[in-house]
Amino acid sequence: MQAIDALGFEQASPIQAMALPILLEKRTDFLGLAATGTGKTAAFAIPMIEKIDPSAKKLQGLIMCPTRELAMQVCEQVNLLGKFKGVKAFSVYGGSGYSEQMRGFKQGLPIVVGTPGRLIDHLKKGSFKPETLETLILDEADEMISMGFKEDLELLLQSCNRDIVNYWLFSATMSSEVKRVAQTYLRDYEKAEVNQKQKLAENIEQSYIHVRERDKPEVLCKIIDNADEFYGLIFCQTKALVVDLDNYLTTKGHRVDCLHGDKSQNDREKTMQAFRKKDVQILVCTDVASRGLDVKEVSHVVNYSLPRELESYVHRVGRTARCGLSGKAISLVTPGHRSLIPRIEKITQSKMSLGEVPSKKQIGAKKVEKFLEQFIAQEDFQRASAHLDERWIKIIKDMDHEEIVGRFLTLLSPDTFQNAPKEKLDFVGPAPRAQERNSGGGRGRRPRSRQRDSSRGDSRRPQKRNLKRA
Repeated sequence: MQAIDALGFEQASPIQAMALPILLEKRTDFLGLAATGTGKTAAFAIPMIEKIDPSAKKLQGLIMCPTRELAMQVCEQVNLLGKFKGVKAFSVYGGSGYSEQMRGFKQGLPIVVGTPGRLIDHLKKGSFKPETLETLILDEADEMISMGFKEDLELLLQSCNRDIVNYWLFSATMSSEVKRVAQTYLRDYEKAEVNQKQKLAENIEQSYIHVRERDKPEVLCKIIDNADEFYGLIFCQTKALVVDLDNYLTTKGHRVDCLHGDKSQNDREKTMQAFRKKDVQILVCTDVASRGLDVKEVSHVVNYSLPRELESYVHRVGRTARCGLSGKAISLVTPGHRSLIPRIEKITQSKMSLGEVPSKKQIGAKKVEKFLEQFIAQEDFQRASAHLDERWIKIIKDMDHEEIVGRFLTLLSPDTFQNAPKEKLDFVGPAPRAQERNSGGGRGRRPRSRQRDSSRGDSRRPQKRNLKRA
């Protein structure tokens, strides 16, 4: 209770209210079903910590997670909740060294949080001895199975001492494989299911914008600039697109970083630390971050590309509106993918509204409002005024206040206020037509190409004819 108070928790979420009385009262197997972002971590961490004996120098609890990001976050949460009881957890996952992980096993820390692959490695090395486990938790069980960890999961489940261990499965969905695992490995289990028909939190404002692929970068910048305070995630379909969009937004002056499978573990941890501190305003990522990324104040989630597996839409947009806060989920939808909107609405059991691209006038008004706050807050303006020489005095002498302020606003944000010609969006990265055909689970029509890629040639015609035509 001291840790719960210190963390600022005031009211139990529905899954916590259902799971805690069951898991605190008795030792039992358990199946908990609740949408992502509903507080499942505390629902299983609190009763696990209560059952731990801190004086016993042995492994007593295991929490398995599908991704290293989620493993790190769950481990941190367990340590915060167990702080005043002296219960400590350590994490094991791929991409980091074995020595520190081995130290956690040797010290006899009571709880390990890990990914299936690395746990199997430690099991084979003999450092992980599951025979002493009293509680084993599968967090995001459906995601672990869909990611291909089914055999690893079953090997780890079978290696435990079934006479003393209880299995707790927590999942966002009740897939056929999750159901099979529950029927095979859980004994006389209790079950808590929270509003599975409502896939998304009611405080998520969902919308979609019709846009051509080549216009997406410019439209995205307008969405960001028009937000009162954009602190969000942008999901792309491919790693190459993530990198290209990261570079594009950086050139536009945004505080941005990216997250994808090719980044080293050290770089990923630095990126997440900067994002949590809000040193980074925007995180561009692949679906590697759709689960296991727990940042409570995310204001926006933008689907730059719709996911191939539409179930992933739920996990993407579930990164916002957490812990009772509100959030916005915006999807950029190309003509070939408009038919996916009804399917998403059916999956989420909720409606998406049709949004509009913010106008330059709207964005300008937002910019002026933000600059006004900064303008009022200035304290050292007299130092700058002292440097105004006769040229400045002469030029501004005949200008009214509005003109002077307008000129400085244009200087601060030229893209917003200057009447410049429309920018040609030659966006680096995968060809837009290829993205439309391959992303979002749908099959868009392939537009005719008026110009062939000269680097490939044309296999249907002899090279001589190509040269003659050129």
